[in-house]
Amino acid sequence: MILYSTVAVVTALLASLVDSHPIRQPHTITRQQLCNRVCMTAIFLVLFLLSACRLNVGNDYAKYVEFMHLVNCDAYVPTEIGFNLLVKLIYGLSGFENFLLVFAFYSFVTVLFFLLAMYEQSDEFGLTFFLFMTLGYYFQTFSTVRYYLALALALYSMKFVLRRQWGRFVILVVLGATFHKSLLVVIPLYFLASLPWKKWQLAIAAVFCTTFLFMQDFYLKLVVFLYPTYEDTEYLEGGTSFISILRCAAVLCFAGIVFLMWRREGRYRNHTDVAKDGKDEKGITGEKNVTNIEEEETWNRRFWFYTYLNLGALVLYVFCSFLPIISRIGYYLMVSQILFLPMLLQAVPDKKWRRLFRAGILLAAVLYFAMYLKKGANDGVLILPYKTFFFNEMVNILSEVN
Repeated sequence: MILYSTVAVVTALLASLVDSHPIRQPHTITRQQLCNRVCMTAIFLVLFLLSACRLNVGNDYAKYVEFMHLVNCDAYVPTEIGFNLLVKLIYGLSGFENFLLVFAFYSFVTVLFFLLAMYEQSDEFGLTFFLFMTLGYYFQTFSTVRYYLALALALYSMKFVLRRQWGRFVILVVLGATFHKSLLVVIPLYFLASLPWKKWQLAIAAVFCTTFLFMQDFYLKLVVFLYPTYEDTEYLEGGTSFISILRCAAVLCFAGIVFLMWRREGRYRNHTDVAKDGKDEKGITGEKNVTNIEEEETWNRRFWFYTYLNLGALVLYVFCSFLPIISRIGYYLMVSQILFLPMLLQAVPDKKWRRLFRAGILLAAVLYFAMYLKKGANDGVLILPYKTFFFNEMVNILSEVN
């Protein structure tokens, strides 16, 4: 617990020195750009090495070692082709069952894409990274390594959705799905969240959500079709997360407050209003106004995209608790919170309210982190105690016991 807290504090302090939108100068590197490179490299190395050097840390570490052994023996495993080919490649090049190198590869790629996504898309990298650590996203990468690689790619892919670069978005998601096929669900969900929904369309969507209440058998059969290995197992028991419901509701309430603040100050405008106001008295749009229009349209697009993602997550957790994969789908939507909260915070027009909201967000995140570490040794988490292959030996896996 002390190790994890120290890592969180040190990396968060380094992240606070990073400005992901530095002023650039031609043919030279500014002091801030140099600081960014040093801090980002240090953060990456700390997170990567802590993850890559672990041994039997994570809820399903031993299960993954078993899967890798079965893949190497050409036996059946319920994992995707990307995972299987990676294991075959690394084991073949190593000449032995080098599962440590496989975990190191996952650690490298997962941490890299999370950091790239936060650096390129966050309005305030320091706060986004702080939320990434305290909300447990990093430490959860120690478990379900395939899924958290997919989650990192999902977060990174959001920039393509916002830019309407659908080809790149689909290609990235399909490639990620070769490591965890649940990632495919973000194609329809992110597309739906990017649409400019009207009130009557939201009403129809709300009516559709009621089908989850009386068509549960149909949706469960659909899940079994997608995940045949779930049939007649405890994975079909479902369940929901009240903490996730509370988080989504709190974020949506904060978004509503910021929206009302902007409305009151006359700063929020829809796309039609922006287009009209971008013209001068002669009907000619100037270069400065064009820039302002683009910035406002981008802000509006991001605001509603993140809002619909969190609204979708809230609906899933409330109405679809019977689905066994609800937490995985919900996390693909909820992960946007680490980008959404800093964006909302910077949009608060009053400085005093902004400080108050910031203090509330930081306090809630620290409390969440403390609760998370408290259950770190429990089944389902198992990130405590931390062990490294430098001083510990791997326990026997199921194949070795039998």
